[in-house]
Amino acid sequence: MIPSTTTRVQENTDEAINERISRQTEHNVLRFAGAGKEQINQRLRELDREWDVERTLEANAASLALLGLGLGAFVDRRLFVVPAIVAGFLLQHAVQGWCPPIPILRGLGIRTTSEIDSERYALKVIRGDFAKLPATDDQLGAHGIARVVEAVNR
Repeated sequence: MIPSTTTRVQENTDEAINERISRQTEHNVLRFAGAGKEQINQRLRELDREWDVERTLEANAASLALLGLGLGAFVDRRLFVVPAIVAGFLLQHAVQGWCPPIPILRGLGIRTTSEIDSERYALKVIRGDFAKLPATDDQLGAHGIARVVEAVNR
């Protein structure tokens, strides 16, 4: 069975690594829980720049593929196998959420988008972004929905 897009990397990561990443995220949130609004804003800006595991994998795969193409063209044609292997790994990752570099990247603490978003939304809650949002269906309406979307995207 093909795993869900949002959980496929975690499902294919050693549980000890998932737990370590989760503890680090909780530690990050706790560190900013008593911080001022400006420190939280700075951390949110850092999270916006953090590379997730997908982006890291794509950048590394593209670099290896280009290197393999260059080596195949100018050194030895047999090196064209490198981009073919990289493409196979990317396909495997797209379908399963796993490929050989994933355990290395996850072991280095590189998080998924959803793990980064967990920290982001926890900090937004602490900052108070959701405190005055409509809580019931009858309060939402078009204006209320716009406020909810704005709070999430802020």
